[in-house]
Amino acid sequence: MATKIRLQRHGRKSYAYYPIVVADSRAPRDGRFIERIGSYNPNTNPATISLDFDRALYWVEVGALPTDTVRSILSKEGVMLMKHLRGGVKKGAFTEEEAKRRFDLWKSDRTKASDAVKAKLDAKAAEAAKAKLEAEAEKNRVKGESVAKKKAEKLAAEEAAAKEASAETEAPAEAPAE
Repeated sequence: MATKIRLQRHGRKSYAYYPIVVADSRAPRDGRFIERIGSYNPNTNPATISLDFDRALYWVEVGALPTDTVRSILSKEGVMLMKHLRGGVKKGAFTEEEAKRRFDLWKSDRTKASDAVKAKLDAKAAEAAKAKLEAEAEKNRVKGESVAKKKAEKLAAEEAAAKEASAETEAPAEAPAE
């Protein structure tokens, strides 16, 4: 039986997520499968990948063929590297401890790189939020100044009207006295 490691499409329109499954190559895309070994959610930033590393490694070693997208996912998670390193151990190129050390070194470098990318995204988001807050504060300041100016004009107009009213009340009082 030819097996493939592939993605099944789930979710709604324009918001799909994908279980990573091992299936017979003749089975339909979203149909029967042998084992579910993980999931891939491209809707988050960065994309969320959960993978049962040991089971994925087992299936790759027994000959299951990953699709192009799944191969990329497995490479990013280190499954393909571990398969390569285990092949080197079988051939006698290096020991199991050396393979483990190389894999751990690769994993730590990958973790540092992904943490740097996440930190950069977080810093960019914080900077955008700060700029938005400053723009809103400036907008509120300008709006406050215009409101204060209108209130001052209204108060000045009311004072002028009050002076005119008091002047009118004083003027008619003097006219009948003549």
